[in-house]
Amino acid sequence: MKQTISKLALATVTVLASKQAIAEPIPLAGQSETEWRHTLAIYAFLPARTSGDSTVAGVTVPLDLDFGDALELLDFAAAGRYEAWRGNWGLIIDANYVSLEADGSLPTPGSAPFSADIRQEWLGFLAAYKAVDAIGGNGQRYAIDLQAGARYNSLRQEITVTSPAPIPVLGGDEGWWEPVIGARGTWVLNERWTAIASLELGGFGAGGNDLQVGANIGVDWRPWETTSLFFGLRYFSMDYSDTLSTGAFEYDVDQHGPVLGVKFRF
Repeated sequence: MKQTISKLALATVTVLASKQAIAEPIPLAGQSETEWRHTLAIYAFLPARTSGDSTVAGVTVPLDLDFGDALELLDFAAAGRYEAWRGNWGLIIDANYVSLEADGSLPTPGSAPFSADIRQEWLGFLAAYKAVDAIGGNGQRYAIDLQAGARYNSLRQEITVTSPAPIPVLGGDEGWWEPVIGARGTWVLNERWTAIASLELGGFGAGGNDLQVGANIGVDWRPWETTSLFFGLRYFSMDYSDTLSTGAFEYDVDQHGPVLGVKFRF
């Protein structure tokens, strides 16, 4: 049974891996400061290492996973972020969807087959304010913006066992709203390169999510006029717990690894 839960835990922590902020509030040269400007970003987080503990149906499994382990379970993933800025104020919509599948046989007499269905979705709405906008020592702009809002999370972790005897589906669906706050620093290095660092905190006990942390640092490279690529490193952690009809449902995980993105401005 622990092998089953281990597969489910692996899928669970993988789906929580994508969220990060890679768009910046500083306009391009020639863009108006007083009119609306927009950025659409598509991104992916590649967790090089995942560690922690996951509990499904009352069974706790320690985690020590690399990216190859998680990639084997991936069925479909999509993540994006839209930002609209006018002057010092911005609106942000962040969305993520991941679907994973795992199957195998239980280590019990008869080796009953099982399948795991894992889906993670979230949709966040945030307001942002550019609190600092100045010129650095290199003659280029730097800015710091603050963000706050709410995010809806939907998480499914279900294990279905195929057996002549009736066996309940383990795990289930969880959905909750939680507050989110964040801060981001953007430093223009030259006309092609920009450095970005961000920190985001969510949960604060809402829906059973004690604290979710996302920290990112990297560079944005703009080889084309309105399109750029982002390369960086990300740290992610979450501490969630609840009790379902089939038992304790928890995960306390830490991840780190590279993050890649592409963004379009208009």
